[in-house]
Amino acid sequence: MKIYKTKNAAILEYEGKFYTKRVSDWDQFLNRTHLFSSLKEELTTFETYNGNIEDESLLKPMGSQEIWASGVTYMRSKTARMEESKKAGGGTFYDRVYDADRPELFFKATAQRTADPLGKVRIRKDSGWDVPEPELALLISSNGTIEGYTVGNDMSSRSIEGENPLYLPQAKTYEGCAALGPCIYLTDEPISPETTIELQIFRNGKVAFNDTIAINQMKRKHQDLVDYLFRECNFPNGCFLMTGTGIIPPDEFTLQSGDEISISIEHIGVLTNTVA
Repeated sequence: MKIYKTKNAAILEYEGKFYTKRVSDWDQFLNRTHLFSSLKEELTTFETYNGNIEDESLLKPMGSQEIWASGVTYMRSKTARMEESKKAGGGTFYDRVYDADRPELFFKATAQRTADPLGKVRIRKDSGWDVPEPELALLISSNGTIEGYTVGNDMSSRSIEGENPLYLPQAKTYEGCAALGPCIYLTDEPISPETTIELQIFRNGKVAFNDTIAINQMKRKHQDLVDYLFRECNFPNGCFLMTGTGIIPPDEFTLQSGDEISISIEHIGVLTNTVA
């Protein structure tokens, strides 16, 4: 099952058919345990959707939930972070967190700072080395249960984070620093560990970078990340958690205004954004 968000309604895709229903409170609509089963039972309250989902202006599939993020969950991320912070003396920090029991977790974005599908993401004006980070994002209920999955773009300033690891909040959180979509994928079982993530970056209509990774390359388990996040934080409306990236462009690459970022995750779909 997939949930798409439009201006006034939810569109559900289930077993090849589409349904729609007006939703006035997306916090309440999304924040439930057993969301897949609940919506399956509620299908009789939905109307048949006769439009074309490709013609819809889709919005980020969230209400007022916070977005948090996990770092150094893939070996490639650990290696890149160590290299970018080496001159600042912070290289070993990432080595330690990769091997530690406690994961790196940080606040990423509010809904205001998050772009819609086909919307514009930003690179900081005071940064000279910027990349997108394609990530599987979890929809988590206020009870700490993983209810769904979506595609996340964790925009990052490698120059600022590399200058000093203590600058991480500035490297990660600013206007237009994230994107979510195009939908939320719901299932009654955890997403397959064989699921692949693909990142494509287009510049002037040509592919400037392309790479793929499977989520089974993550060292951390999804529920372990969630458990740490909920240790001392409450989320009355639930939250989203980006689970880290294993795809990082080479050091000589940096995003430019006008670049198109396309992140595809099996079962979910494609999230496309343009750099402002």
